[in-house]
Amino acid sequence: LKMSWLWLYLPLHLLMATCLCHSIKAPTTSSQQSFKADLFNFYHSLILADGKETTIHLLKDIPKRYYFVLEEGRVLAPFSITVTPCDVPIEWSILVYKSLPGFPGKATPGDHDTQEVSKSQKAPSMVSTIFNYKGNSVETYMGMSSHSALYLLEFLSTERDTHITVYLTTDTTSGHLYPELPMDPRIDVIGVGHTTVTLAWKHSPSVLQHSESIQYCLLVNEKHNYKSLCAAETAIRSSGMKLPPTLGLSLSPYLLEPQQVMILSNSELSIINKVSSGEVRQVCMGTKNTYTVPNLSPSTQYYFDVFIVNLLTNASAAYTGTFARTLEEPEPKVTEMKDGKVIHVVLDGKKQKFYSLQYQARHKKIHFTFQLCQGQIRVHITRNGKTVASENLSGLRYVSLKGKLLDTYLVQLRSTEESNSSVKVQASPHFHKPLFPLLPESLKIKSFSKLRTCRSVTIAWLGTQEESKYCVYRKRIEEDQIWRELQSTDRCSGPESRHKSEKVLCKYFYDLNLQRAVTTETIKGLEAGTFYLFDVYLFGPSGIPVRYHSKVVKTRKKC
Repeated sequence: LKMSWLWLYLPLHLLMATCLCHSIKAPTTSSQQSFKADLFNFYHSLILADGKETTIHLLKDIPKRYYFVLEEGRVLAPFSITVTPCDVPIEWSILVYKSLPGFPGKATPGDHDTQEVSKSQKAPSMVSTIFNYKGNSVETYMGMSSHSALYLLEFLSTERDTHITVYLTTDTTSGHLYPELPMDPRIDVIGVGHTTVTLAWKHSPSVLQHSESIQYCLLVNEKHNYKSLCAAETAIRSSGMKLPPTLGLSLSPYLLEPQQVMILSNSELSIINKVSSGEVRQVCMGTKNTYTVPNLSPSTQYYFDVFIVNLLTNASAAYTGTFARTLEEPEPKVTEMKDGKVIHVVLDGKKQKFYSLQYQARHKKIHFTFQLCQGQIRVHITRNGKTVASENLSGLRYVSLKGKLLDTYLVQLRSTEESNSSVKVQASPHFHKPLFPLLPESLKIKSFSKLRTCRSVTIAWLGTQEESKYCVYRKRIEEDQIWRELQSTDRCSGPESRHKSEKVLCKYFYDLNLQRAVTTETIKGLEAGTFYLFDVYLFGPSGIPVRYHSKVVKTRKKC
């Protein structure tokens, strides 16, 4: 009698499994093995929560199983299951364990699940597969079941470890976790330019009902479309980047990584990520259903995905992605060079395009001078269409060429890094009238650690055999500013860009013996334990300065 009371405390799923065991009469060997396997699958599965999105992590080639039993007391219970793969395609299926004759709550003849029983299952079997799918699309199954049925969901990834989200609900009348898509979920490309693409899409019914908590977010990339928001975020993370939980909630600048740039303009939030496969942009624009994507590269194919995001639940739904190719950039304009005139060229590293200069020779010998101001630049020179020089610029560079009268030289410049670069260029037949002063063997500034004190620093630099003017400047900086200050230095800028208070001194010197053409200077009046940035400017006959490489020195903290 006491043992019989224990049945009252058993969960419904254990009771059903026990009844299944005791209801089978003398099964054959094959059916017995099959049923034992079903019971093994059941006992090694987890319960799936109702009304809550569940994240499930899958290991490669290892199936994972979840089960659920629908609410008792209802003859027919509607339910829906939505599975969202967040990376690679997966396989998933729904199996139903039917109640046996004599067990309360038999399935009705019109049961939706009975109609979808797989043909591969034989009638005597207690288990049937009612749904299976393989792919990486967001898939929803809707069904109607008797309360005595037990369901098993099986998930498998055969490509690699991944994760998915699963949402089970038996409440199909009080709204949806996911925002609704319109009847036509396509994104229309309504305009394409050299650097812009204009998109439009139909409004989600959720926006009209809950405009305060719903917004559209756009993802732009150069790789492919994504079928869900979690798939897009997984792809970006796999490139070595951390992302905020969702596009819709990526509103805090404190969540940004060094590879990210956040732009807030006209109530629109843009986050630009630098990844190995190109640039990935996230733009959230509220409830507007048109958007012009700016600052794209010409002649480049982009993929566009729009997600409707519920800010309260983090849930999202994806429109059908589209793609477009920006127009080819027109032929670049060619700037004519004149004898002795200096041209300052600024190159956009993002566009990676050539800037062209043309020079027609009036003498047989031609001298090109390049002074690299910022970044990294590659120069390519052709004469009458044939390449005569091609190299990466560094510091100050002279290129001397010999040809014929009226030869046409084309100088093409391109930035080799993503940030902006700049260079000064001069073409002249008169090498005896150089634009820049005679340079020493090295433009490095040396400091002497042993001569450092709390109030002074001693530095030295090389000179030349030509008497020239040298001016020394100092600037106090913080330790966390050093890298940025050195990287952003414009090596073409002269003392006119410096504050008067930063000037230390100017002096003239030279030595015919290059081994002795070195000078030192002790800068006094400094503060203890402080970082200082020192610069030396060299002036030649033309008055155009050459800047030595900046040097950072810290005074002693205690003396």
